[in-house]
Amino acid sequence: MRVLIACGGTGGHINPGLAIAGTIAAHKPDTEFLFAGTPNGMEAELVPAAGYKIEFVKVAGFQRDLSLDSIKRNVKAVGYLMTAGSRSKEIIRNFKPDLAIGTGGYAAGPVIRAAQQLGIPTALHEQNAFAGVTNKLLSKKADAVMVNFEAAKQYFPDCKNVIVTGLPVRGAIKKRSREQARQMLGFSDGMTILSFGGSQGAKCLNDLMPDLMAWHLNSDMKINHIHAYGKNGKDTFNAMLLEKGVKPEDTRIRVSEYIHDMDVCLAAADVVICRAGASTLSELEAVGRASVLIPYPTAAENHQYHNAMVLGKAGAAMVIEQKDLTLERLKNAVAHLYEEPEKRMLMGQRAGALALTDVDERIWAVLEPLLARKKA
Repeated sequence: MRVLIACGGTGGHINPGLAIAGTIAAHKPDTEFLFAGTPNGMEAELVPAAGYKIEFVKVAGFQRDLSLDSIKRNVKAVGYLMTAGSRSKEIIRNFKPDLAIGTGGYAAGPVIRAAQQLGIPTALHEQNAFAGVTNKLLSKKADAVMVNFEAAKQYFPDCKNVIVTGLPVRGAIKKRSREQARQMLGFSDGMTILSFGGSQGAKCLNDLMPDLMAWHLNSDMKINHIHAYGKNGKDTFNAMLLEKGVKPEDTRIRVSEYIHDMDVCLAAADVVICRAGASTLSELEAVGRASVLIPYPTAAENHQYHNAMVLGKAGAAMVIEQKDLTLERLKNAVAHLYEEPEKRMLMGQRAGALALTDVDERIWAVLEPLLARKKA
């Protein structure tokens, strides 16, 4: 059995692809996998690190503004577009997959389209509540579309097989209790905040966290705080902390560029302050944690806002749009959740109620008939 998975660009597309591969392998251990992605995306590192082979297709998105740099990038994107189709067909003809799965990202478009043209069964996974343009176009000829949110089903009227499967999360996420995780981190009593903005970091969070940390560390509140500043804060964040009188070695805080033990940190957290990517929200649901969500405002089709509002409307999260984000508003949110532990516990319970506990089984139920069809 051979399965081709096209994904890339961000962890939000790559991690679901890797998780789906794990689901298939659990049912069919002899399956051979090949990933397709872009040579400059995160997939070039993450996929081989997970033990899978990857082939590359040069493809890039188009920029909407008219700056000189954007024009140059658009010219390059046009050049890539002219070769992406033939390169995708080359990969498919060489690998001969029984099934091709797209989980989003620039490479998914030409690869899944080529698979459809060559008669290979195709399935898509849409992580966001507001579906992306590429998946909406590909869905017209897809054999199945798997969605994370019920709200996303409306965007695929031309596909007869649209199923809510949820989004698979890392298995280690749910393995530790809050108490065990805090012991591992060396935290004592009090509320624990986890804040992050992804691998690149979120400037709006990095700009406010030093003030927020100084505020709660100098108060009577007992708050532990974990923050990841990402690549964009690598050269500035610790200096900003020192300017506010916060020492990075303080026992109640832990700051780093990237969180490599996210399973431990999520387990330890009472409140999570972060963006609203689909993978992150699925993990918040899986562990049942209250959150303050600041959607990335320039995400395609503003999909992070729609993702966040699923939790917001369920009473599982406070949603603050970036244009409305201020230090005072963030302080008020933290103080409210600190002073009302019952409130944050209820938010966590409501987040947990949104989680699907049989995601792997749902995904396999969609993919198994497609694999059987090609084999036949």
